[in-house]
Amino acid sequence: MHRLLFGDNQFFGVNHMSEEKARAQAMRFQHTDAIMEVLDAAYAEGIKVFMCTTHDRVAEICDHVRANPQKYAQLEFYPCMPYAHKYANGVTEHGVVEALRRFLPEDGAVSALFKGGMAVATKDVEGIAQLLIDAEMKMFAGLKTPVIFLQNVVTDLLLGLGFKEAFRIFADHVQKKYSAEPGFITMNMPMLLDVLEELGIDNPIICSNINKIGFRMCGGMETYERIIATRRFRPIAMSVLASGAIAPAEAIEYVARQPAIRSIVFGASSRGNIQQIRKLVEASSVVR
Repeated sequence: MHRLLFGDNQFFGVNHMSEEKARAQAMRFQHTDAIMEVLDAAYAEGIKVFMCTTHDRVAEICDHVRANPQKYAQLEFYPCMPYAHKYANGVTEHGVVEALRRFLPEDGAVSALFKGGMAVATKDVEGIAQLLIDAEMKMFAGLKTPVIFLQNVVTDLLLGLGFKEAFRIFADHVQKKYSAEPGFITMNMPMLLDVLEELGIDNPIICSNINKIGFRMCGGMETYERIIATRRFRPIAMSVLASGAIAPAEAIEYVARQPAIRSIVFGASSRGNIQQIRKLVEASSVVR
């Protein structure tokens, strides 16, 4: 995996510390040209991975990249699915069955599946899951997607429900269908790692909050530090700045003390901030 991964929270009004800042960012990036300006800056700084949700507007970014293959020859996407708000809104507006019908591809097999309603649909959880993954991946057709992530909203819901086999379904499908490695985003890395090891998912890629103030780190900093140092998996650190609560130099220095951390995913809105993070990471040799 690459050392630095560029995230998309800032483009879609996500800030876990400030609603006001989130609204301002959403307004600034309401047009795709504004997003591409920042992505181009990150790409020029040598950051070749865009770790993004399957937000509808990401499809516009994908279209732009496909239209300029030489310019973005080295760009990779790490899709993170599903985009939970899209499904939540669909269920609220249309109900569970109708929402699934709208999101899944329209063909005879799917139509037949839903003729019997939810009672029939729930008999083929694996099949529906695979179709949903395929629907989410359509926007990335023809682009490089070497790692595909399950979003933390779903990951942690499945953990809470004890539906462990869902992780195996996801991992198997992205490996077989897309020749990609499965990744998992979570707010509870210790519990998730236990489950993935139980399922035999070897050396998994797990993205979780890792920062020096314990911001959104379920289980506590000491537990995370011990697991990262002693167990076999590929950790990716997100929220290293704790949504701006930690100064960049201080934040990177903390992560640098844990050499097993493979990558850092971060978001930024200007080339200056992107360059600052890149230089700090390179200077501290965060990733071996």
